[in-house]
Amino acid sequence: MVRLRLDLAYDGTGFSGWARQPGLRTVQGEIEQAIGRILRLDGPAMLTVAGRTDAGVHARAQVAHVDVPEASLGELDGNRGPLGVDERLAALVRRLGGVLEPDVRIYRVSVAPEGFDARFSAMFRRYAYRVSDAPGGVDPLRRREVVWHNRPLDLAAMNAAAARLVGEHDFAAFCKKREGATTIRELQRLEWARLPDGVLEATVVADAFCHSMVRALVGSLLAAGDGRRPVEWPGQVLTAAVRDSGVHVAPAHGLCLEEVGYPPEPELAARALATRRVRTAGSALGDAALQHE
Repeated sequence: MVRLRLDLAYDGTGFSGWARQPGLRTVQGEIEQAIGRILRLDGPAMLTVAGRTDAGVHARAQVAHVDVPEASLGELDGNRGPLGVDERLAALVRRLGGVLEPDVRIYRVSVAPEGFDARFSAMFRRYAYRVSDAPGGVDPLRRREVVWHNRPLDLAAMNAAAARLVGEHDFAAFCKKREGATTIRELQRLEWARLPDGVLEATVVADAFCHSMVRALVGSLLAAGDGRRPVEWPGQVLTAAVRDSGVHVAPAHGLCLEEVGYPPEPELAARALATRRVRTAGSALGDAALQHE
């Protein structure tokens, strides 16, 4: 068997999230079927992903891995005889480009380094959330990736509120509870900037996220930004550590996975092992890669 790393992107609008679900169109399901067909596997390929995304959420730099029989790569050889490994993988990218719908793209396939696990080797995930408070609404050409907020937003207030959430905390107030999974996370960065076109963009970085965490955080900060809640309120909700009915989860389509960070190659296996151990122990990193957004 050979482990392949896939670097990919998708527009989440037409998908019922990442994870395969019977009878529904999902990113994982589409890619697994395509790889299985191209390499003539006995069944669909089985992908492992860095971070599962919910329905409507986008990804610009998602990472996954798949283990396939080395012999199956021979299906990519051309009429002129066997190709080298790099040529075969380039051929796989081209074949996937011809099979997959335009809303999901595999832009690189490579042989994974020793010890690489797309899920457990990851050091951090970086998301962006984009909102427009323009009086007339969102640029129609960006309506699938930018959420319209029909009230003026105060950038300084949103950043003041966000600063109270950074660090290692129990984010139970901002997560959908999963049985047996910790809600303790290390939020490494959460800050807003207003871009030249007027769109407000939140950068959110953590070791991992629990279900709906980013969108719940954004929802609380929007309430502070438009004056419906005081700047201190999101921090007070965090401290309470229980789900607050006043926190409204922001719409999915404003969220995009922008980056997954990994350690240097010699440290990949150790990182994956440490992540698995911490998850088993139920400590700060918790359910590190079974992350949904």
